[in-house]
Amino acid sequence: MDLKIDPIGQAIWDYKQGIRNQELLVHCSHTETDEIPIPYLFRSYKDMPAIEQKALDESKGKVLDIGAGAGCHAKHLQEKGLQVDAIEISPLACKAMQADGIQSVIQGNVYQLDLEQYDTILLLMNGIGLAGNLDTLPLLLHKLSGALKPGGQILLDSSDISYLYMDEDGSQWVDLNAKYYGELEYQFEYKSKKGNAFDWLFIDAKRLEEIAQKCALKFEMLLEGEHYDYLARLTKL
Repeated sequence: MDLKIDPIGQAIWDYKQGIRNQELLVHCSHTETDEIPIPYLFRSYKDMPAIEQKALDESKGKVLDIGAGAGCHAKHLQEKGLQVDAIEISPLACKAMQADGIQSVIQGNVYQLDLEQYDTILLLMNGIGLAGNLDTLPLLLHKLSGALKPGGQILLDSSDISYLYMDEDGSQWVDLNAKYYGELEYQFEYKSKKGNAFDWLFIDAKRLEEIAQKCALKFEMLLEGEHYDYLARLTKL
């Protein structure tokens, strides 16, 4: 990924520097342009949705937080006394986390890093989406499975976005001959500068369980949210 233009990292860094009058926009291939409230990226535990709180409550041992963003999850776990490695591809977001006191920040692409061994691997805010699509999801799962200590766990949340294709009468118009409906394309924009477009995956729980089993991982549903979202735990079979 070309990070010469880094909208989300710049937004995080600016906010950390006290610049609070800008908008972070997200363009999506399947929905209208939306705004991400930048303060939300710095939320405390009490302001997190129940799924994220549950994931943090279930975290144990040495933790790897993938796609750490502004570091709100890593910061909470660090304050609880856990050892946390926060991985983030954005250099500016990493700089902001270090300025915020996150002790172990790793800048890079998780696919390209030599990972240590962890008791808990976190993929929150639909972090499993970095797989991009269903075809490459097994590659990510195998990579993460190899970084689990005995008895370790992967905690992730995602959503079944089939509701985007639902008519008022409750019927769905998903094209079964097209690619999987949860494979989307996103692009961030900040200060009128757009970053590179990237693929992102939302996956329904049933399909995730099927793919996880093929990767020798056990699927466990931990919590279902109010808007087609869920928290799952994956462990080695």
